[in-house]
Amino acid sequence: MSAYGVLALQGDFASHAEALRAAGVGVREVRHVAQLSGLDGLAIPGGESSTLLHLMQAEPWFDGLRAFHARGGRILGTCAGAILLAREVVSPAQESLGLLDATVERNGFGRQADSFETALDVPALGGRLEAVFIRAPRFRALGPGVEVLARLGDEPVLVRQGGVLAATFHPEIAGDARLHALFTRN
Repeated sequence: MSAYGVLALQGDFASHAEALRAAGVGVREVRHVAQLSGLDGLAIPGGESSTLLHLMQAEPWFDGLRAFHARGGRILGTCAGAILLAREVVSPAQESLGLLDATVERNGFGRQADSFETALDVPALGGRLEAVFIRAPRFRALGPGVEVLARLGDEPVLVRQGGVLAATFHPEIAGDARLHALFTRN
C-alpha cells in the first residue's frame, strides 16, 4: 500500500488524513523531517502560512521538503500549503519553497469575513467539486509548466506542476476525497 503523510504542525491535518484514507492509501501524521522517509506523498494543509513558517524553523524543513520533492515525492498544498509551495509570495513577501512556478498573493480573496463556498468545475475529477475559500490566497502569475485544473471565473484556483498539486481553497472540508485520490494517482 502507498504511504502518504500529512504535515501535522498546524491547520486541519486530520481532515486531510481522513480524505487520504478515503482515497485508499496509508496515512501518517508528519511532525518531524525524518518522518518524510518512505512516503510517496505529503499533504501540506491550510492554516496560517506565517505561523507554519515559524513552526518549521525548529528543523530543516525547507531542505527536507526540497529533497523529498527532488526524489519524486508528491506534494499537495492547500491554502497556506499552496503559499508555501510557490516560487514567490506577495502581500507581504515571505519565504517559500519555490517548488511551484507561481506567484501567490496571501489573503488575496480577502479577510475571514470574505470566506465563501462554491462548486468548481474540475474536469480532471469528472465534474464539480465543493470548494471552501477561507482567507484564501490567489495565484497572481503562473509559469508555462503549470497546468490549470480548475478556475473560479477566469482565475486559476487549482493547479499542477509535475508532482506538485496546489489549491487556493480547502478541498478536505467538504468530505469529498476525489482531489486527494487524484493526488495519489499522479
